[in-house]
Amino acid sequence: MRSYSIFIILLLCAAILLVDVLSFYWLQRITRLINASFLKNSIHILFWIFSVGLITVIIILKITLDDINPRRKHLLVSSLYGLTVSSFIPKILFVIIISVLFYGNYVFSENQSLVVIPLVGLLSGVLPFLAISYAIFRAVYHFKIYRHKLYFNHLPESFAGLKIVHISDLHLGGFNKRYKVLKKAVGLINALHTDYIFFTGDLVNNYAWELVGWDKVFNQLLAKKGKYAVLGNHDYGDYSRWETKADKIENLNEIKRFYNDVGFKLLLNSSEIVKRDQEAIAIVGVENWGRPPFKQYGDLQKALSSVSHIPFKILLSHDPTHWNEEVIHDTDIALTLSGHTHGMQLGLNYKNMAWSPIKYKYKHWAGLYEHNKQYLYVNRGLGWIGFPGRLGMRPEITYLELHSNK
Repeated sequence: MRSYSIFIILLLCAAILLVDVLSFYWLQRITRLINASFLKNSIHILFWIFSVGLITVIIILKITLDDINPRRKHLLVSSLYGLTVSSFIPKILFVIIISVLFYGNYVFSENQSLVVIPLVGLLSGVLPFLAISYAIFRAVYHFKIYRHKLYFNHLPESFAGLKIVHISDLHLGGFNKRYKVLKKAVGLINALHTDYIFFTGDLVNNYAWELVGWDKVFNQLLAKKGKYAVLGNHDYGDYSRWETKADKIENLNEIKRFYNDVGFKLLLNSSEIVKRDQEAIAIVGVENWGRPPFKQYGDLQKALSSVSHIPFKILLSHDPTHWNEEVIHDTDIALTLSGHTHGMQLGLNYKNMAWSPIKYKYKHWAGLYEHNKQYLYVNRGLGWIGFPGRLGMRPEITYLELHSNK
């Protein structure tokens, strides 16, 4: 969990207060159309109770954050984050749109502007609030299956029709022990009758205690041939403060043990050869490898050392930047599976069109990519981190069928 200085927190509070002052100025323009004084005053009082209350809670939480139990800390921070976003963004849009309309009201007659401008301005704040509320309370667990068929020239015939489910970025701490929610995703996965389940990291936000009780859910995941996983950047505990180095190591070891307990083979810069009818493919897994400030624990050459003679390889690597940096130019890996970006949990997906602000940071951020017959698939993630919602970027279960061109 990233920690911000008190100066940054105070700047945030100042920004919230400034937006609230501007919002209240325009709110008064709207409420003056209300004849009932009691209703008008109630709206004004509630506005400032919420505003001052939010700023006060943010400051108090910052001051006391280090003394709060980590389990409660995550719940408090994520809830406050969602509340701040759902308040701040609609107000900004409200202020911008109503200001533009008011100072450019030559489009309307003077009589029209008294009604149209307040109405449009109000909608400009209400609609984003409703959209963000939907993202938090509904869309965040509205799982979607993305299906793809991939064709390869060198896929062994005996593996033609291989079925793979790819999931990523669960961040189990965000579920707050709501096991039934994830069981819905488990049901969707099991209904696909897959050969393999591949998980590409970020099982937790930071701590192994987030895994308590989840073994019963994970043990329900069914795959005919096997289940494999790699670690993501959040699994190493790099974003938390530890009393000793040994505590951090033990936290990571507990996460590794969890994979073993629920029947997942954890690939740590290693590979496994899978044989069928005298033919074979290799499943390769690396530890997290990303551009700084993300750590580069991954060692691809080490992972490939025992399977260089296997012509068809599937790589599990949490961060999609790894594909462009080390995979497509230096290896013959046929398919790479990644996650990490979450699609920013914000964007547009319509048929073959996809857009998110995250594309300006990551060249490969969601969906299927191809370069010289080598494929990368970036999963949008099943969980969330930071903003406790998803807007236009539903949590993803990827279903892949591999076929031969022969």
